[in-house]
Amino acid sequence: MGSDHLRLQYWITSSKFWNAKIVWNRHSTFRGYSIVSWNRPGGICRTNSQNASVPGSLFLLAGAGSYNRIVSSQLPVPHSTNRNLNFGALLRRWRAVRHLSQLELALDADISTRHLSCVETGRAHPSREIVLRLAEALQVPLRERNALLLAAGYAPLYRDAGLDVPEVEAARGAMEFLMAQLEPNPVLVVDRYWNTLMMNAGAKRILALFPGCESGTPHNGPRLVFDPQGLRPFIENWEVVAARIIRRLQREAADNPSDETMKCFLEELLGYPNVPSRWRKLDLDDAPPPFLTINYNWKDSTLRLFSALTTFGTPLDVALQELRIESLFPADEATRTVLNRLTEKAF
Repeated sequence: MGSDHLRLQYWITSSKFWNAKIVWNRHSTFRGYSIVSWNRPGGICRTNSQNASVPGSLFLLAGAGSYNRIVSSQLPVPHSTNRNLNFGALLRRWRAVRHLSQLELALDADISTRHLSCVETGRAHPSREIVLRLAEALQVPLRERNALLLAAGYAPLYRDAGLDVPEVEAARGAMEFLMAQLEPNPVLVVDRYWNTLMMNAGAKRILALFPGCESGTPHNGPRLVFDPQGLRPFIENWEVVAARIIRRLQREAADNPSDETMKCFLEELLGYPNVPSRWRKLDLDDAPPPFLTINYNWKDSTLRLFSALTTFGTPLDVALQELRIESLFPADEATRTVLNRLTEKAF
């Protein structure tokens, strides 16, 4: 299809899709739900050329006349949510994760317990406003709020624009400014699965110290730590660091039960060679140290770094909410000296 790809921007007079058939599209290029039929009166759509695929977006298969092509919207569809659950089941799951009774949730969302009970059991259909109020009371992430809206029969509300669209130019500029100001310290921008989206020169210089971890290839921090062909042979305190990564991902998976991708990612890391089986169980009694460093063996010295995570405070875009800026700082003067010398050699 190439340049025939069209981006669909649509506005629907009622936010609910009536008589819409939504299916899962597993195409290698396009992944997302596909609306294959839609007869809601008053729907308005407008198209403009877009020579790009938008993974994880909502796709409309337009098959009438010459419009036999896939068009995609800017509204995101969560690709990691269990699509077999109805709204009531998803709501009960989120309420259980947040350890709230029906009474507590009803009070937080300012609805009656009777109506909440009927919604959970499917005896009542929630309005769009009720869905959003419940999601806010449960502190559901934006991606999963879209999933709740879809499960209730409504269009997603929150966009997943990515970092390359004009609407998030200010946010991207802020990240680039932060990365530049923290030089020579390594700084990486990562998504919810710790895939590296951006990195500064300091991060590239550090990775270049270790064979096989050069900055020219796509990176995923946890995979690099666990991979015997990655950073693992160079980390002096690997078992402590790797165990802490597993604990963090276990908590993230527990906090978001709909995220099947995170569960698969966790299983992938646990499947690497010589990963202790005891790590599969979340150790709630484990008392972590107040401060953990990653100790890298480099030449005849040890580089000790610790990380700090920064997030956006008030994001209303799925991608921006999931972004994390990981900054690495030297834990001792010797490491600080090495970072400065690497910078001097680069110029």
